[in-house]
Amino acid sequence: MSEDDLETVPDELTYSDWVTAIRDGTVLGQHCGDCGHATAAPKAACARCGNRDIETVELPTTGTVYTETRLEVVPEGFDGPYHIVLVDLDDARVMAHVPEPVEIGQTVELAGTIENEGVAPVFEPN
Repeated sequence: MSEDDLETVPDELTYSDWVTAIRDGTVLGQHCGDCGHATAAPKAACARCGNRDIETVELPTTGTVYTETRLEVVPEGFDGPYHIVLVDLDDARVMAHVPEPVEIGQTVELAGTIENEGVAPVFEPN
């Protein structure tokens, strides 16, 4: 991903901002100005190099399944079993729920959220 491909969003990314964006159908992430690493969740510093020169960016809402798993024994308050995926959104990855089994390499799109003591994105095959 080149810096020209990233849409910059002003201000420091907080968890509250991230949740609001996910609920509104947008995925916000961060891009390190030093090493170029991108992440799809709020961090105080770059997870790769530790630099604090990170900017908030808007990530694509369509990505590719990097890996997936099915949870048979689920936390209290959740209906199971259910599927979890890591989705590649350009250079960043986000963990998400999927309502049905998917294949590694399959294209998925942000479809909403699941909320139970927190917010998680839901992706569906497109």
